[in-house]
Amino acid sequence: MGEAMGNDELIMPYISSANIACGYHAGDADTMRLCIESCRHYQIAIGAHPSFYDRENFGRTEMKLSPHEIYTLVRKQLEIFKQVADAAAQKIHHVKPHGALYNLSARDIVTAKVIASAVKDFDSNLILYGLSGSISISEAKKMGLQTASEVFADRTYQDDGSLTPRSRPGALLDNENRAVEQVMQMVKQGKVTTVSGKAIPILAETICIHGDGKQAVLFAKAIHKALNP
Repeated sequence: MGEAMGNDELIMPYISSANIACGYHAGDADTMRLCIESCRHYQIAIGAHPSFYDRENFGRTEMKLSPHEIYTLVRKQLEIFKQVADAAAQKIHHVKPHGALYNLSARDIVTAKVIASAVKDFDSNLILYGLSGSISISEAKKMGLQTASEVFADRTYQDDGSLTPRSRPGALLDNENRAVEQVMQMVKQGKVTTVSGKAIPILAETICIHGDGKQAVLFAKAIHKALNP
């Protein structure tokens, strides 16, 4: 959220936590402030959503950076976000990397360690959101961080538990019923059906809906209703 999509306020009645852009892939101080203030109104936990510095590609293009550069990248965005949160008298609840940085941390142990270190050094009480079953989660746990294993309502899965790359057909779910079915399968059964039709185990502790998705508001409303009948 906080990505200037114009739908934040419409989504907020149906969520419990928000990942707010820190200005590196989208947004700025004003969008962060407005989003945080709305979260306060709806009693939604706020989280920093750091990314590669890549506004042109919305943070979805992987960049080759050194471990030190990634650490600095994440740390700076947390500092920016905290300044805005402090001004609104709101406490940061969690951190969730965005886009290409998130996917890299899910599969690359060095990146996972660096991001976890940056978060822990900044505030060891923060929760790190990461792809369920990924290196991001396991490395953060090794460092003593609290984690939340994240699953996706609007993305499809590969047999290894990774998300289908956006460059491939069928990476996104654009049907409300399919999204609800996938969420309920993950929450109720602890499984997700992959693009090949295989059911694999998955731990669902937080559910992601992309705010820039065409059906974001519809998905949020439908999933909230399914989980809170």
